[in-house]
Amino acid sequence: MTGNRLSTIGFDADDTLWHNEQFYRLTEGRLAGLLAGHAQAEHVSQRLLEAEKRNLQVYGFGIKGFTLSMIETAIEISGGEVPASVIAEILAAGREMLEHPVDPLPQVRETLEQLSGSYRLVLITKGDLFDQERKLAQSGLGELFDAVEIVSDKTAATYRHLFARHGDGPRHSMMVGNSLKSDVVPAIEAGGWGVHVPHELTWALEHAEAPVEAPRFRRLEHLGQLVELLREIG
Repeated sequence: MTGNRLSTIGFDADDTLWHNEQFYRLTEGRLAGLLAGHAQAEHVSQRLLEAEKRNLQVYGFGIKGFTLSMIETAIEISGGEVPASVIAEILAAGREMLEHPVDPLPQVRETLEQLSGSYRLVLITKGDLFDQERKLAQSGLGELFDAVEIVSDKTAATYRHLFARHGDGPRHSMMVGNSLKSDVVPAIEAGGWGVHVPHELTWALEHAEAPVEAPRFRRLEHLGQLVELLREIG
């Protein structure tokens, strides 16, 4: 392929195609309620975030790691005195998260249907393999993707590899997602386009500065604007 014509578009899944972070926030609030006798909600949230950050390299991304971090937080905050009944409640909350219904965001299906056939569409998501496969199946969007990649993390090297595997390399590829840190910045570093579609809720560990000076950075208010963007950049 010559020039810079796009051939491949990667899409993030959680909070780009369907709601996800809201379930974490609700469960975090539930944990704060369980530990109300030991600490205020703000302190519980802070300690939980610290545990999640510590445990990423061990448990990876996803609900199972989040559940283990909640248990660890409960033990730490209670000084090891948290009752088994509370641990059982935390485990139940984690199981409920793994069973929550998948609710696609507005204009997602319509946009994917318009792009399918004109571009190679690749779902690129990180997290627990079984849970991400479940959510994709329940979303009803799987048939619109040419490939699905569930990865342990998203780095520039990840995008270089995946866009070479499923397309014509990063220069002819675009990554679309709600996370500047995982979806946008590393895709641009790899040589591709990075399109930020913000979600009202974004995990604190996914925050990053927008690369506003990068010529291949774009920000959209919603996914429905992607088709027009693709027309503009050719």
